[in-house]
Amino acid sequence: MALIITPAQFARRAEFYHQLAQLTAAGLGLVAALEQLQRSPPDRSFREPIRRLLANLSEGSTLTEGIQQAGEWLPQFDIALLNAGEQSGRLDSCFRLLGEYYADRARVARQMLADLAYPAFLLHFAVFIFPFAKAFTSGHWVMYFVRTFGVLIPLYGVIALGIYAAQSKHGERWRAIVEKALHPIPMLGTGRRYLALARLATALEALLSAGVTIIEAWELAATASGSPAVRHVVLGWRRQVDGGVTPAEAVRASGFFPDLFVTQYATGEVSGQLDDTLRRLHRYFYEEGSRKLHAVAQWTPRGVYLIIALVIAYNIVSWWAGYFRDIGKAGGF
Repeated sequence: MALIITPAQFARRAEFYHQLAQLTAAGLGLVAALEQLQRSPPDRSFREPIRRLLANLSEGSTLTEGIQQAGEWLPQFDIALLNAGEQSGRLDSCFRLLGEYYADRARVARQMLADLAYPAFLLHFAVFIFPFAKAFTSGHWVMYFVRTFGVLIPLYGVIALGIYAAQSKHGERWRAIVEKALHPIPMLGTGRRYLALARLATALEALLSAGVTIIEAWELAATASGSPAVRHVVLGWRRQVDGGVTPAEAVRASGFFPDLFVTQYATGEVSGQLDDTLRRLHRYFYEEGSRKLHAVAQWTPRGVYLIIALVIAYNIVSWWAGYFRDIGKAGGF
């Protein structure tokens, strides 16, 4: 698995799941669909993992077991959702959901990178141009390189570390730390939480439709949501639900879920229309979560641009203030 996943890699993974969804929905078996993709994969890097997965399946492994035995190829979030799809018999729906998820992540990442291009150029221009005049007059070029690359290299390191830390391939404990750190950030924390609830709703609907018991379905769906916080809350219900508390009551008592989720789920449970309710919840939270993350992708570069512009303005004003101060001293004023 790559150290840092790029928008192009997100797009290729989205295409992989999209093709699997199309092939399985058309009636091809999983093995036949994977063999087709091995012959014509979205990217050459997929060919060897698919070959290992097919070998594991031929030996009697389930899809989830086969993926886990094939090495660190897919994130734990993907594996958890595919496990839910495998148990519910709705793999095509899970493939489609993962395809949409990664396609959306690719769009957000591309938008943010494109919008950050000009602020990044402006930042590099400012870092290189302001120390240049002093280095040119004094001839201290070593100090010039220290003041330029000494700023940019640590900045590159911090950005790379942040991108690496935020990716979904890490273990649950690390993802829980990242989730907790990002949750208070306006729009970003809420958007991530809404997308996790959307995945929870669709996995829960698939599992319940397949006849999985309500308690087991909730636990599997919580794992498939990709949110350690959701999984922690749901796993903490087991004793209460075993004691006679309904999932709707547990959802309400947790204080974790939004009011809309609480009321809609309770209504669906009482009315016997839970499958339809969960589909509506998935659609709502997916659309709202995507909208919030797209807003973050639009406004983050603008905020970065504003900060850089203010820093440049401050340096320009400071330079001119020092220039006039030197003139005043030379003139005896």
